[in-house]
Amino acid sequence: MSRIGRLPITIPSGVEVTLDGSRVAVKGPKGQLEREVSPELRVVQEDGSLRVERPNDDKRSRELHGLTRTLLANMVTGVTDGYRKSLEITGVGYRAQLVGKKLQLNLGYSHPVEIDPPEGVAFEVENPVRLAVVGIDKELVGHVAARVRSTRKPEPYKGKGVRYAGEVIRRKAGKAGKIGGKK
Repeated sequence: MSRIGRLPITIPSGVEVTLDGSRVAVKGPKGQLEREVSPELRVVQEDGSLRVERPNDDKRSRELHGLTRTLLANMVTGVTDGYRKSLEITGVGYRAQLVGKKLQLNLGYSHPVEIDPPEGVAFEVENPVRLAVVGIDKELVGHVAARVRSTRKPEPYKGKGVRYAGEVIRRKAGKAGKIGGKK
């Protein structure tokens, strides 16, 4: 039995879960999320919790068991608390600003980079070098944050670029060939 898949998902007050065949909809104070669950698995709602059950011990059923439970738990967490992915910008003259809902990044290119947020995701700029991607869908928040980071990935020599908050960049030594000198 999957250690993650067998855990029940507690449904907090204010969250409404609707099961319609293999479709699961979760509605909470921050919004609504829907997901199609594999038809091999069954989602059962009983006394304030959700359980994911698998019909047999096939390899495919075991693979989907823990995954489905985690995806449903992420949906419940998203509509109650939401998700936030923080990013930091390092580099002289590199900065971020909001223009309406769009995120405008100046990252040393000849032009500013503009990123439109998809539906359900918003950008927050705390100061010119710190920003956050906020939303209720964990997968979408992570995807948009990765897209922002990919506009100028941190480079290993000076560490300039866009990185996740707390991300450690392995630094390389620069040119060191002239230290000993040739004779």
